[in-house]
This record gives sequence, structure tokens and C-alpha cells, in this order.
Amino acid sequence: MMTIKVWVTLTANAAIFALLLFGGAGTLAWPAAWTYVAMLLVASVLICRMLARNDPELLKERMRWPLQREQPQWDRRIMTAFLVLYPLWLLLIGLDVQRFGWTAMPLWLKALGMVGVAMALAMCSRVFGSNSFLSPVVKIQTARGHRVVSNGPYAVIRHPLYAAVSTFFAATPLMLGSAWGLVGAAILIGLLVRRTALEDRELCLKLEGYANYATKVPYRLIPGLW
Repeated sequence: MMTIKVWVTLTANAAIFALLLFGGAGTLAWPAAWTYVAMLLVASVLICRMLARNDPELLKERMRWPLQREQPQWDRRIMTAFLVLYPLWLLLIGLDVQRFGWTAMPLWLKALGMVGVAMALAMCSRVFGSNSFLSPVVKIQTARGHRVVSNGPYAVIRHPLYAAVSTFFAATPLMLGSAWGLVGAAILIGLLVRRTALEDRELCLKLEGYANYATKVPYRLIPGLW
């Protein structure tokens, strides 16, 4: 059963998303943004309910702040950049699409973006159900018996959650109709790719069995490419 803290966190996250998008837009008359926030909230509730039932320790870990004492300095810097850039990105999308109308997208691209967001959220759910060690920061979780996970999506690529989040970043500005948002998405994806490479190196050095796993599953984010 989900705790009050989890419900408060999910509600606050949804409210912050809405505040940034509609604050930038300067209007509440934006159906795509309402749909987007609703999709995020529903997916978050479903994932947290699954974790509360099947993996409460992972849910507790995911509720922690993404800046922690245990993480390497490089990860702290990257996560700080995300904490600054992500809200600015949402504001930019609102400014672009509604307040100033700098760019526009055809309906078919918006529909494609909505499908992409839904697919990314579904993939996130699958990954959370497969890996009990998905901390929001890079660290070896010795106390929790951290081990290599190679089943499910991890049998295809080594960092499926980052692949899902990259898809989410790319699909969001499409769904909401912002070409400038695609520029911001490219920056966020670049940061995520950098984090993927550095985390992969960290795990190869410090997590027993990971180097062997990396030889069996050679691709980090994109099967057949990287």
C-alpha cells in the first residue's frame, strides 16, 4: 500500500509539471498539456502501486532526493544540470506553443508524440518491474545486495530506463507541438547519454559481474548501434 509521502510526492510532481507548462503558456486552455500531465500522473501512480506491492524497498529508494552523499561528483554535477534544465525546458515549451506561438507542428506529429510518450511510460513500467536496484543516483547499493540484472529489457540493452527516458524527452515536444522543445530535448538527451557512458564505466569497475554482462549485452541504449 502506498504511503501518504508517496501520494504527496506524486501530487506535488504533477502540480509542478502543470505549473511550469501552464505558467509558460499563460493560459489553461491547452488540452494537449492537460492530457500530458494526466498521462504522467496515471503512469506514476501505476508504477508506484506496483512497487508498493512488489518492491517497497525500491519505491523507498525512488522517493529519495536525486542528490545524495553516496553518488560520485560527476553524477552530482549531471543531476544538478537536469534539475536546472528540465524545468526551463517545460517553461520553454509553454512559451513556444501558447504564449508566443514561435513554432507549430501538424496534428500527425502531435499524435506521433503522444504515442511516443505512452510507449516511453510503458517501457519505464517494464524496467521498474525488472530491476530492483534502480536508484535515482549512481551508486553501488551494497546494503541491498546489489547485483547485475540481465533479464527482461536488460537482455537487450544495458540501460533500458535511459532509453525510455530518451524516448520520453524526444516525444514530449512533439506531443505538445514545440519545435524549440526539440532543441531542449536534444540537450537533455545529450546529458543522459553522457551519464549512461559514465555510469557504465562505474559499474564495470565496481559492480561484480557487470564487465562480463557488458560483453554479453554489448549495447547501452540502442540495439545494434550503441
